[in-house]
Amino acid sequence: MSSPLDTFAASPSIETHLLGQIDFDQCLALQQRLVEEVAARDDGQVRLLLCEHPPLVTIGRSGSPADLRLDAEPLRTGRLQRRWVKRGGGCLVHAPGQLAVYPIVPLWWHELLPGEYLDRLQAALVAALDELGFTCEIRPGEHALWGRTGRLVSFGIAVRDGVTYHGAFINVSINPGLLRLVDPDADPETRSSTLTAERRGRAKMPALRAALVRHLADALGCDRYHLHTGPPHLRIRP
Repeated sequence: MSSPLDTFAASPSIETHLLGQIDFDQCLALQQRLVEEVAARDDGQVRLLLCEHPPLVTIGRSGSPADLRLDAEPLRTGRLQRRWVKRGGGCLVHAPGQLAVYPIVPLWWHELLPGEYLDRLQAALVAALDELGFTCEIRPGEHALWGRTGRLVSFGIAVRDGVTYHGAFINVSINPGLLRLVDPDADPETRSSTLTAERRGRAKMPALRAALVRHLADALGCDRYHLHTGPPHLRIRP
């Protein structure tokens, strides 16, 4: 007969790594290695990377260079580089002040389809932002979070070997001028905005990270979570 201690020991945990500012390509390589590690485990453990990136534009499966203001100086001169990435979603600007949220989740262990996982990730972010006093709107047929000033959170995930990577991007205090490089002619109600613009003051990144980890753990049914500073030490089993 199993004991409560056995049940607790078998429950999955979220191992969260606070990476600070990290190069996008380096972080993507780390995610791909974590996908291998998580796929080899049998305990449902989730790895979560929280970080910011130097200025960059990524183009997902639904994106096109036509979505970019290519005549803008940063893109025209190549000062702001572009990357095609194998994730959902369209064109996104990344820069300091945007919190990148990368959950590495074994969907097969948690018995989730990709759409169900995306719904839970979105719900966790809604709850985290609500805890901090930000009211978000979800629009039918879209995975994004909207405030009164525009789109605050964008989503774009990928799945490999039944394990997720990429994730969500929260515009906390990113330079609004960079955000205008994507869909520059968009209506004010549909263009990207920031939490700072929503509240007309500084949004606190540490409080957002803490709330996000708690609510994501709840959304995925993980009883435990741990915070680590720096990248994980990988042990990929054959």
